[in-house]
Amino acid sequence: MNILLVEDDYLLGRSTARLLEKAGQHRVRLTHKAADVFKHCQSGAVDLVIMDVNLPGTFWQEEEVTGVDLSRMLKLQPRTARVPVVLLSANTTDSEQGRLMVEALADAIYSKPITDADEFLVLLIQVSGGRGFQGLTASAS
Repeated sequence: MNILLVEDDYLLGRSTARLLEKAGQHRVRLTHKAADVFKHCQSGAVDLVIMDVNLPGTFWQEEEVTGVDLSRMLKLQPRTARVPVVLLSANTTDSEQGRLMVEALADAIYSKPITDADEFLVLLIQVSGGRGFQGLTASAS
């Protein structure tokens, strides 16, 4: 599976990418740039987007944007609307997570840091409809 990971914290992004690459031998592309998100998603080269909710210093068309903004834009474009988006969020309550999902039109949200890799992988399997996760065994705790 081709996964686009949108994360402004490079070290956290690399560790998440390694987790995904080892768990399912997926190809993970890491970026924090809005232009990359649209370029890769519109090209059809992305099967799943994992996106941080907060992306300080990320701009699209000369305006600062968040992961919520980028997710909503992806979901409103016909060429990218079907790409599953999983938001990553730190320090949010359940009600805040629900609000963020609705605002972003996202498919799921997960708290970071990722402390339960199996649970995270199960979520990705569910959101992607199992595409690209053949042979992966992960059990929710």
